[in-house]
Amino acid sequence: MEFEEQQVLLRNTVSRFAKEQLAPLASEIDQQERFPRETFEKMAELGLLGLGIPEEYGGFRGKIVEACIVGEKLARYCASTAASWGAHVDLCAANICRNGTEEQKKRFLPDLATGKKLGGMAMTEPDAGSDVLAMKTRAVQDGDFYVLNGRKTFITNGPVGDLFLVYARTDPKARGKGITAFVVEKGFDGFTSGKKLEKLGWRGSPTGDLIFEDCRVPRENIIGEVNGGVKILMSGLNSERLLLAAESLGLGRACLEDSVQYARERVQFGKRIADFQMVMEKLARMATKVEAVKAMVWSQAFKMSENGPAAMTMETAAAKLLASEMALQNALDATQIFGGYGYIREFPVERYLRDARIMTIGGGTSEIMCQVIFRELEKGL
Repeated sequence: MEFEEQQVLLRNTVSRFAKEQLAPLASEIDQQERFPRETFEKMAELGLLGLGIPEEYGGFRGKIVEACIVGEKLARYCASTAASWGAHVDLCAANICRNGTEEQKKRFLPDLATGKKLGGMAMTEPDAGSDVLAMKTRAVQDGDFYVLNGRKTFITNGPVGDLFLVYARTDPKARGKGITAFVVEKGFDGFTSGKKLEKLGWRGSPTGDLIFEDCRVPRENIIGEVNGGVKILMSGLNSERLLLAAESLGLGRACLEDSVQYARERVQFGKRIADFQMVMEKLARMATKVEAVKAMVWSQAFKMSENGPAAMTMETAAAKLLASEMALQNALDATQIFGGYGYIREFPVERYLRDARIMTIGGGTSEIMCQVIFRELEKGL
């Protein structure tokens, strides 16, 4: 596994950008629960919002390796920015790239690639989280339109987004085969953003409800086939899980690096706390877990870039499980090493802990990842 020259350049560019542009704002946008639109404008100038979108639609080349590079480096300094970026690039734009018609790609992708429009994906509902096929949002055909009614919740970029890939039930009698994917755009009659949700972490990445009240969506905004939405949904799960694993890697690395620096500087009983055996062990275990996740993420990213995501369900579920739990444990260990300072906002580790908590929930809980892994294991027996 060796990065190509362009991938190394991307990694260095994004790392420098994140350190110089994201890090100084991370605490502010967290405390104010503010979406950093100015940051996303700069990311658009770098081409990061068009990652994976073909050049003919205004983006630049890149596969899951490049996405993981960017996701890790953004999350190292600001998990909120990484979350909103991932929803835009992976959950929205990448799905349209994979499943949209040529006309749809020409219509939607240039604005997403240049940052003129911010994207997202709307799947979860108040009564349909892990059991997503229990969704109740309905779409009924009315001539050349489909009329949507329902409510989505926990939608990343919901309060600030312009364009969403929305899943709705088009056949109420069919569970898995009766769901269709629609592109719903800001300004459509009957489409509104509901309340912005106040969160423990990812506070600089706005999350909220989307409400559909007789929302009329033109038939040409259907992505894929009618009643074929589950296939589209499933086509993006593996890349989403791997990207979240990469972001968890960045967050876990932040916990480790900040803890090492603090342990070198903090003096108690006449010596650095880094010289205490228990602190050494804690840091060594944090580093070991980072290295394990690093190996898993990049081996899978290279494999997925080469072969596609379809056959990697078990691997990506395992990566997401290991990486998210590593990030959370490293955050807990970091706050312990920092002691009282880890509990106040003077240092970023208290934010790391809050941001890490969602990693084991969003994109599929740890319990669902274990379920997925076991089911894949059974297939091979």
